[in-house]
Amino acid sequence: MIKLIAIDLDGTLLTKDRTISPENKAAIKEAKAQGIKVVLCTGRPLLGMIHFLEELDLREPGDYGITYNGGLVQKTDTGEILSQKTLTREETQELYELSQAINVPCNFIDLEKIYEPPYPKGRDSLYPTVMNALPYMPITLAELPEDAAINKVVFCYDQEVLDKAIATIPASYYKKYTIMKSRPILLEMMNKEVDKGKGIAVLCDLLGIESDEVMALGDEANDQAMIEYAGIGVAMENAVPEIKEIAQFITKNNDDHGVAHAIRKFALQDQPVWTTTSD
Repeated sequence: MIKLIAIDLDGTLLTKDRTISPENKAAIKEAKAQGIKVVLCTGRPLLGMIHFLEELDLREPGDYGITYNGGLVQKTDTGEILSQKTLTREETQELYELSQAINVPCNFIDLEKIYEPPYPKGRDSLYPTVMNALPYMPITLAELPEDAAINKVVFCYDQEVLDKAIATIPASYYKKYTIMKSRPILLEMMNKEVDKGKGIAVLCDLLGIESDEVMALGDEANDQAMIEYAGIGVAMENAVPEIKEIAQFITKNNDDHGVAHAIRKFALQDQPVWTTTSD
């Protein structure tokens, strides 16, 4: 029996025009009405998904959100932090120096701001086209406080240029940090203990829910850990190949209400139980 549904936003719950379809909305509300915890899991800050939470009635006592790709587990009604993993000032500086070495722009994000350190000449960050829920603040490394707690560092730039730069990142960085793409133009770097699977595991421990009572839905590389953690891992039809390979089930695409299709197939009590690995 599914007790928690973890849902990615972009490319999963949201359509191409960044809206929630009436079909997805109805299925989520039915799941919540049956006592299932519905948890949005995203790389965004909480402020970056408040409007979606409100639209889905997921800002009430007992509702939770997983933000910063699992780095933060929060109560959505109050914003209370239940778990947080961050980067130190030294780690942030190391990742900034990496961005300079591979010639791509870099931003630092904490709970309140998106920092804009000096970008490589002629290569401004595209992150403002992706995220505008927090204010942007120019900063130099010297101005970054010694006790800085950075939730993530992002490299956001043209996909072709970014992909070539990613290919030159030394393996040692992947051993030290969690590094993953969340969009074609966006690479995210976090504390090594951060991923969506670990974030869901923290919440499940608090709620007394087992992993086989979890369904997770996603489409991009940053969703891999939660799809592997869940008892039922669901890839969108529009998911990248590596996510489809590890999922137990491939649902419809994000413009064809794939989230609602999977919820009705696996979670709602008035629906039959399925064991198939494909639609």
